[in-house]
Amino acid sequence: MNHPRRRTPEQIAARAASIPEIRIDESLPIAVRADEIVELIRTHQVLVIAGETGSGKTTQLPKLCLAAGRGIEGMIGCTQPRRLAARAMARRVAAELGTEVGAKVGFQVRFDERVGEQALIKFMTDGILLSELSHDRTLSAYDTIILDEAHERSLNIDFLLGYLKTLLRKRRDLKLIVTSATLDTARFAAHFGNAPVLEVEGRAFPVEVRWRAPQRDETISEQVIAALDNITHEDPRGDALVFLPGEREIRDVHLALNRRNYRHTEVLPLYARLSAAEQDRVFKPGAARRIVLATNIAETSLTVPRIRYVIDSGTARVKRYSQRSQIERLNIEAISQAAADQRAGRCGRVGPGVCVRLYDEADYATRPRYTDPEIKRSSLANVILTMLALGLGEVEKFPFIDPPEPRAIADGWRKLIELCAIDAQRRLTRIGRELARMPIDVQLARMLVEARRLHVFEQMLPIVTFLGIQDPRERPADKREAADAAHREFADPKSDFIGVLNLWNAYRAAHEDLAQSKLRDWCEKHFLSFLRIREWRELHRQLLLMEPGIGDGQRGRSARTDSASSGVQRKGLADAPPPSTPNPHLYENIHRSLLAGLPTNVARKDDRGDCRGTRERRFRIFPGSALSKSAPQWLLAAQIVDLGGRVYAMHCARIEPRWIERQAAHLVRRTWHDPHWSRARGAVIAHEQVTLFGLTLIERRTITFAKQDPPLAHSIFLREALARCGLDARADFVRANARVLRQAQEIESQQRRADLLKSDEELAQFFTGKLPEEISSTATLDAWYRDAAPAQRAALRWSLDDVLTGNAHPDSSAFPPSLEFAGQRLRLEYRFAPGDPADGVTLHVPLALLNAIPA
Repeated sequence: MNHPRRRTPEQIAARAASIPEIRIDESLPIAVRADEIVELIRTHQVLVIAGETGSGKTTQLPKLCLAAGRGIEGMIGCTQPRRLAARAMARRVAAELGTEVGAKVGFQVRFDERVGEQALIKFMTDGILLSELSHDRTLSAYDTIILDEAHERSLNIDFLLGYLKTLLRKRRDLKLIVTSATLDTARFAAHFGNAPVLEVEGRAFPVEVRWRAPQRDETISEQVIAALDNITHEDPRGDALVFLPGEREIRDVHLALNRRNYRHTEVLPLYARLSAAEQDRVFKPGAARRIVLATNIAETSLTVPRIRYVIDSGTARVKRYSQRSQIERLNIEAISQAAADQRAGRCGRVGPGVCVRLYDEADYATRPRYTDPEIKRSSLANVILTMLALGLGEVEKFPFIDPPEPRAIADGWRKLIELCAIDAQRRLTRIGRELARMPIDVQLARMLVEARRLHVFEQMLPIVTFLGIQDPRERPADKREAADAAHREFADPKSDFIGVLNLWNAYRAAHEDLAQSKLRDWCEKHFLSFLRIREWRELHRQLLLMEPGIGDGQRGRSARTDSASSGVQRKGLADAPPPSTPNPHLYENIHRSLLAGLPTNVARKDDRGDCRGTRERRFRIFPGSALSKSAPQWLLAAQIVDLGGRVYAMHCARIEPRWIERQAAHLVRRTWHDPHWSRARGAVIAHEQVTLFGLTLIERRTITFAKQDPPLAHSIFLREALARCGLDARADFVRANARVLRQAQEIESQQRRADLLKSDEELAQFFTGKLPEEISSTATLDAWYRDAAPAQRAALRWSLDDVLTGNAHPDSSAFPPSLEFAGQRLRLEYRFAPGDPADGVTLHVPLALLNAIPA
């Protein structure tokens, strides 16, 4: 384990001297408790602070830590659930301390880091802090950690809460402050050994809550317009913040408001993937009245200034994972009471506020008090993999504040087995160690590992990074047909993934030919989000820098360097054969790489045109897919999602069942039936059925049975091949035995008895022990016989006594083989087949003698 970084006395003195003048904003409620908080930080290792919305805890706590003497031996690390909040808070605190972002106060989020060598305070997402554990197990860069907005209970937060509980025992110099915007602090305090809890009041002004239950068949846009009409009639200048579940709803309401056309009013969206400039507009109010349309990103951390009214839809998009169906659901759900209270608190900052809830009070009373922790509704594969890579022991014993359900843990282990990340003893495999090093979802990482093995890494990297971001393709409600036509330029009729690669190649060509401003126009023309395209490019570049053998000359450069100037050359991407050209190996290997990460996201089209997948899942192809109008017989989907009761396969491709069988060889179940000897094949064969979690991949395939059950194949070979002489072997004993068998059959016919010849089992018993057990085919018999000793060869030859029962007493004189007539020997044939015209004795007469022989 790493040990805390030790600074020299000179370095510590220099950092202490560099602390700027600390001024606490007296207008914030937290200022009243500032001295008390400083004293608690000095005297306790862990402090839990419940700060209501608007209390100032996020911006003032880092400064109070500086006042308490922290930030000198290491940085003060402040985590935020979202990138937008981390950037905004860093700018705010830097401004309050009179310094530039990156100097004394910095931030680090995905693809963007501004933290100087002398930084005292570092804002970051909780995911960034978690990723630092992979190379700094003791978080030695920090002397204080502030986990802000812990009530959101994301997977990252819960993991950090558990890990820090253990780390604090080993690092007595490390301080931890856990903040929550709700009063659910007792659980956090108990988790850290009854740490002290401090409550800070929030808003200074009362908030009136109004209830408005939706009318029948009223859309969310109509509800918002109705609420805003009432507010506008009451106060035409008051700024309003509208909480909506997602970007789609924001776009719909935005269009409706544009048609409504309120006077002197500006409508602004606010969600995570907007550009920094677009987000900043929200924090810089002008003269006009503003209506801000936001997701739950504005619930905590971020304070939108000048808000007098809040309209709360009471819903949010929540991701839930079902262990039973293996389906990830992204449904609009009712928010908890705590989240509703958070939203209401956003309008009591500058004066008395009004919160209009688009649901009634009875509905509010039935809602859960707090939001479900993400660990209760997510797949745990990534968490388990991280724990294994860090050597943190068993997930079942990890000190989570809310331990996950055993079924969820079992599902996480199962997924890692599916991805070949662990072995049967739950130890990391070589593949698992590679996956743990990649800063992306474990399934996406598995695709890249397989792509490297199949030599399609360059083609797979754009596809994998696309799956790791929000789809950059936009479809405005008022321009859907135009957007669909623009997107069809890149579509491939067999695979949405190849369509992604076509889009990437088109973007790369435009990136090389066009200036930055023209590139924005290109994205707009093709209905692509420039911001998300840029995020796609950045993730691609980050993973390219990590990949051995690709871009080697660039590794070691700052990950923050813009790709346009970094000099990273994506060799092979621009020059690779166009993926739509006939190249079965390229297409196959790309999709086999995808299958490695999604081995159970496969399906077969049934008689009704629906897709029947593994574990009895049934779904349809999403209408936006290029394959939706002509579903292939076999299908791979990047995601199977339940969207409000209808289950869809998102991002699909046509595949072959043999690819599934190869990539999921460790998961498929093989059953064999009807093993038998085949003279034509010279081997014991059987019919094989291959299934993957209930989905039949191969119904009836002929296979050589010796590989599946050698003893049984050998037994069938003795009984059906050697005992019946039903094989075409070079070994001479087979032909000799066939003559003996025919002679014995003739004796049966002569005596008109069916019990003289021994059974197949008895005849097979003759060979038992005389041939090696691995022999079950003509080829293996001939190979062994060539080198067999004379005695071994002789032991395989039959005599009549070996094939006839003890009751057989052949008398050649009683059954002559021929009849003499007119100096001619005429052949006699004996046949025992009652009811057959040839039953009895048949005399074979030449045509010339036919009339000379009396009846």
